[in-house]
Formats: sequence, structure tokens, C-alpha cells
Amino acid sequence: MRERLSADFARFARGLPRNFAEHVREVYRIDLSGRFLGRALPHPIGKGSGQLSLNLDQLETDREAGLAFVVLKTVIGEAPDGSRSMEAWAMHETRMRVERRAAPDGRLGWTVTWKGRGWDRTLDEYLALVRAARHLSDARDGLFAVPSIKAHLPQLGEPFRETEYAHTVGALAEAWGDAPLPVEKDFSPTLAGDRLSDERPRVLRWLGEISDVIRRHAPRGAWVQLKLMNARFEEEFQQAMLAAAAGAEGLTVFNRLFDFGRGVAYGGWELSDRNLGALAAARAAGLRLHGLCGTGNICSGSMAAAYAQLGCESVQLHTFFQLPLSEYPATQGSRTQRALHRLIFDPEDGLVAALLELEAAGALHRVGGELRFLDLCGSNASSSTS
Repeated sequence: MRERLSADFARFARGLPRNFAEHVREVYRIDLSGRFLGRALPHPIGKGSGQLSLNLDQLETDREAGLAFVVLKTVIGEAPDGSRSMEAWAMHETRMRVERRAAPDGRLGWTVTWKGRGWDRTLDEYLALVRAARHLSDARDGLFAVPSIKAHLPQLGEPFRETEYAHTVGALAEAWGDAPLPVEKDFSPTLAGDRLSDERPRVLRWLGEISDVIRRHAPRGAWVQLKLMNARFEEEFQQAMLAAAAGAEGLTVFNRLFDFGRGVAYGGWELSDRNLGALAAARAAGLRLHGLCGTGNICSGSMAAAYAQLGCESVQLHTFFQLPLSEYPATQGSRTQRALHRLIFDPEDGLVAALLELEAAGALHRVGGELRFLDLCGSNASSSTS
């Protein structure tokens, strides 16, 4: 198996086939199937919301590369008159800068720094992208492309601005068409650097109520994925947030950390250490979590497997798709293809190698002759959304 994996890694450096998940199942008897927002996926690797998911060309490139899913750039909620409580987040992106970042113990990781925030174009333009996303999602070999939203977050004692949610969620649902709306709710406004995050009861209220707020404005229902923040409080508060958000169909865990000195969010090893620690603590505390999607410093297939061992049925990346080309062993293909080649087939720390290593250690067992990624997550029940 190891020799074959090394050979495939070398061969696919000249071009990764779109059906690589089928190849893995045929050759290695490994089922890479994952899941995001209830949707069955050919493998667990997706792209997080950001500058790499804001136009149709990017989506088509990702579909051609064989990426499993994409979360679209985050639209800012607006009322019928065009007013937006999160207006400050409709900021044009500055140039993204890919940087090395050292953890306190010296491990070098990667982070992407930029000052931009959410979608800075019109809602109508975003709805056109959502319609294209639905078309791609419905295709037989399609890319599951999910809209993302930021909208009003109230103070304690203040109601949610229902008109903002009704107008924006209703428009997203109409653009998605005749099926429940899959949507990720982004809580990045509550990064530690923002004053909105300075009260625990306020944050817990948002997480507890927001899924129902979204659902009641989606005429055909909604599947809600909450992208949870790394709060400014102690790590135990992450458990409280997970418990409060349990009413959502899924949780993306967790958003980036905040560097007060530079005034920017960041990733790297500190982020994955904190995220994995929070998930491990939640499991030890007996929290029953479902629909988890891991994010944060997923720089290898083995890191994806580490998130999976703590319940994540899929993972979403952003930084890894922007590294210098010299970081990808593949010599041909789009950045998405080159990233997937390394994440899946690297014989040292790719996902296939990680699953084989877990099998050798007795931590994962074959069922009907196959290793199954979802068994690593402790979840292999079937489920699907449109």
C-alpha cells in the first residue's frame, strides 16, 4: 500500500484526476466519503468562505479540480430599504498576504492576513452567484456550493432585526429554488477584537436563537451551519458555545484567533491546538455534537484526520489554497488540484496515509473490507440535502 501510494503521489503530480476518490476506493479500499450540512460528499475536503469563493470562475475551477464543497463569500444582511446593521463588514478586501507564523514552541505554520471582511457588492449580484451555486450543486458530478450570511446581532434585551433576516434569507431561499436552503451563518464579527464579543450571555443568546431566526424566514426550510468563533474568554467558554449552538444542523469549528498587537485575525498551529483542545474537552465533558466541520490550520491530510477523530465529518480550508507554488509537490493543475494532491496522496501525511496509519495502530477497522472516513468520526449514518 505504501509503495503504491508513493507511486500515485508521483504520478498524480502531473495531473490529479477528478475521480480521485473513486481511485482511492478501488485501489486502497478506502471510502473517503464525508458530509457537510447533511449532504453526502465524495471526500471531506472543502473550501471556506472568503476571497476564493466569490465568482463563478472560481467555483468552476474548484468543480473541475474535484473539490467536495465550497462556502461562498459572506453576504451582509440588509433590510428592504437597503440598510444594513453590519454595514461596516461590507468592506472591500485589501490584498491578502500569505505569511509564516511561528507558534510559541517554534513550529512554523501559515496564516493569511487581510483587512477586508464580507461581500462588498450588491445583494442582486450575490443572488446571481447563489443561483449558479445551486446549478453546480445539482449537477451529477457537482460541487456543493453553500451561501454564507452575516446579519444583525442584537444587544441583550434587544430583538433581532427580523426585517433584515426576512429580506436577505428570503431572497437567498428564492435564489436557491425549490429545496431547503443550506446556509452557513458566519460569526466572525465576534472575534476577540470586536466590541460585540465582550459579553458572554450575549454571545450564548445569539448561538441559541439564530438558527430559528433563519429558519422562519426560509419558506421551504433551511439547513443551518453555524461558524463558531474563538471567543476572547477562557477555553471552557468554547464548550458553552458548542452547547448553546446545538440547535443548528451543523457547526463549523472554530474561526481564527486575534492578534491584538497587529489588529488582525490569524491561523497557524496555535489555532489548530486551541480548536482540537476545545473539541477534545467537549468530548470528555460528554457533549453530544453533530454535523461538525473542522477548520483551522488544516495543512495536511493527517491534520484533517485529527479533526475527524474528534467528530468532524468534513473540513474547510482557506489558507492552504494560497500557499506559494513551491509548497505544492504537484507541477501541473490549478492551486485547488495541487492542494488536493498533497492533502490526499502525500505518502507521509496525506489523508490516505493517515487512515492507513490509524488502521495499523488499531484505531480504525475495515468494514466489509473497507476503511471508511466517517467511521473515524464515529458517524456513518446516511443523510442528504438538496
